[in-house]
Amino acid sequence: MVPSILLVEDDDGIALPLTRALEREQYAVERVSTGQAALASTATGRFPLVVLDLGLPDGDGLDVCRQAREDGYTGAVLILTARGSEIDRVVGLDVGADDYMAKPFSLAELLARVRALLRRQAGPHTAPVPLPAPGLRVDPQSRQAFVADIVLPVTAKEFDVLAELDGVRGSVVTREHLMDRVWDENWFGSTKTLDVTVARLRHKLVTAGAPAQIVTVRGIGFRLEDGPPDA
Repeated sequence: MVPSILLVEDDDGIALPLTRALEREQYAVERVSTGQAALASTATGRFPLVVLDLGLPDGDGLDVCRQAREDGYTGAVLILTARGSEIDRVVGLDVGADDYMAKPFSLAELLARVRALLRRQAGPHTAPVPLPAPGLRVDPQSRQAFVADIVLPVTAKEFDVLAELDGVRGSVVTREHLMDRVWDENWFGSTKTLDVTVARLRHKLVTAGAPAQIVTVRGIGFRLEDGPPDA
């Protein structure tokens, strides 16, 4: 099945050549130019990846990303923007983006990041197996996490971090290992993105009432432990 990509970009000078480049890679591309149209499209569940500009005519792309996540979109979000400072990257990741590229960007690097994000979205879609008792379960096959029998709404990067921690639950996973495994060789940004992702995961675990917590091991990394926070 051909992967579908939603391109949210109002500048024809960027959108048209980028659409052609993505279509040459055999992706199905749908382009919209406003934030409202983007939210309507992400709500359909048809797009495993959104390539999102921040400077939109009807608002800030950061608000679009935040709202899409609140509305339940769990696909990957790649932000394209002229705002290239570290704080801008952190803010983008904090509202739910999976990756962030500053303009002007290398087309080859962008295509590599698109491939990496789509690989992480792909995977067998199997029916979840009900849990015998309340708890946190991470299913690598369906790429879903469950608290009891309720799906935990995590993004692609959040799932990858959680899966790495769950694979050795109770043991420490170093920051370097998580960066290498989750963000791979195409990531050249700050490691603060890991802290932002872990913070979002912690919030979601608490909100879902999960009997598990992510503990920081200072100077080393993180550990997933059974039991509620501050138990």
